[in-house]
Amino acid sequence: MLRKLGLWLIWLDFIVYVVWFAPPLRSNLLQPIQTLLSGQIPLLNPVVISLFSMVGIWLLIYSCLIFADGRMQRIPAWGFMLASIASGTIGLIPYLALREANEEFSGGKDVWLSVLDARSTGVILTLSTLVLLGFAIVFGDWSAFIRSFQTDKFIHAMTLAFCLFALLFPYPTLLSDDMARRGLMRQSQFFWLVALVPLFGPLAYLCLRPGIPALK
Repeated sequence: MLRKLGLWLIWLDFIVYVVWFAPPLRSNLLQPIQTLLSGQIPLLNPVVISLFSMVGIWLLIYSCLIFADGRMQRIPAWGFMLASIASGTIGLIPYLALREANEEFSGGKDVWLSVLDARSTGVILTLSTLVLLGFAIVFGDWSAFIRSFQTDKFIHAMTLAFCLFALLFPYPTLLSDDMARRGLMRQSQFFWLVALVPLFGPLAYLCLRPGIPALK
């Protein structure tokens, strides 16, 4: 009960903060995304490009746990994940709050679940993250990014969402339930390594975890 209440409070506080207390909206809120999708990448700060892409990495990390978890839930996971593509943590947190703790998995794995369950998916996500991080460090204008964070609601909210993804990953029972399905819960040191190392802990987990046994 306290876990669910805490998640709803985080969700509500984040919305209230972004709407009323974050920096003001720019004249064209979606301009960074439009520039990125139009292929005019040189016009954007590499830090912003990397941050935007790593929010997508976070969504894929959560997907690697949530779609298997959603098999055992009364609420469909796909609707929340689709909402999170547009809204980030605002679409994701309600699923984490509404789901019930469940350490089981039954039925076969379809192609989508097999891809999300594969260690190679974790390796690809890890390599992609390293490339994005290197791109931001080497070519990014960090002082310009700080100014954007202080003055641009979109960049401000996206940065906070990135941090929330890291904060929430170990907080719900999503991670511990996924480990239990794979026989890893007794390895408590591994849990804390995954939980306490932002981004790369979850990525390492995806690379190392054994597959979920599919039961017919």
